[in-house]
Amino acid sequence: MSTLVSRTRARAVETLSLDATATRNALSAALVDALSGALAYCAEDPGVRAVVLTHTGTTFCAGADLRDPPHPEALVGLLRQIVELPIPVLARVTGHVRAGGLGLLAACDITAAATTATFAFTEVRIGVAPAVISLPVMPRADPRALARYYLTGERFGPAEAVRLGLLTAAADDVDEVLAPVLDGLRRSSPQALAETKRLLTARVLETFDREAAALTALSARLFSSPEAREGMTAFLERRDAAWVV
Repeated sequence: MSTLVSRTRARAVETLSLDATATRNALSAALVDALSGALAYCAEDPGVRAVVLTHTGTTFCAGADLRDPPHPEALVGLLRQIVELPIPVLARVTGHVRAGGLGLLAACDITAAATTATFAFTEVRIGVAPAVISLPVMPRADPRALARYYLTGERFGPAEAVRLGLLTAAADDVDEVLAPVLDGLRRSSPQALAETKRLLTARVLETFDREAAALTALSARLFSSPEAREGMTAFLERRDAAWVV
């Protein structure tokens, strides 16, 4: 198992922790590959009843790694893998979630965050759009509220994330929230969980089938554009982009 994703198990619940704290768990090509491999392992192991996706450090996921970004098709594949996994995937968040990290969150079945967590769709601030992550985000989030945060890149808190439909619950103690959920999953039939998840994710997968190719192409086009190069350079240099007024 890659050191980018650590793995522990307790009573049939596999916990996968994003563990690239030096890059704030940004989605590099290597991290996407490591997480995909860990999820594939869980899917094949009959001893796993549920997966908890969490993180080390103060950031759940900072979005795409601008120095080593994954190919858009690889990110689409990872998000779809989470949605299609025949066992429930839960997100446990105690830190910050940005851009592509919200795609991971939306792909999960049940999501919980501590009240210290913050969220933002920051793509517009570096000259791109939340294209690929829209595949799981848009079928599950409130469209009117989503428009504000997609267009402005503003930060919002866990209570707002619950209202948007991105979080199932938020609390001071995220583990206290997840404990009865995990207990319920441990009492549930593996067959029933797989088929019930299939019912719940049908609309999300329809969006993948219908829009993945177009959104992958859009992502690739935007990331190679002059505005995106300026936006990413400005971000890495910790300055305002040229278009800021």
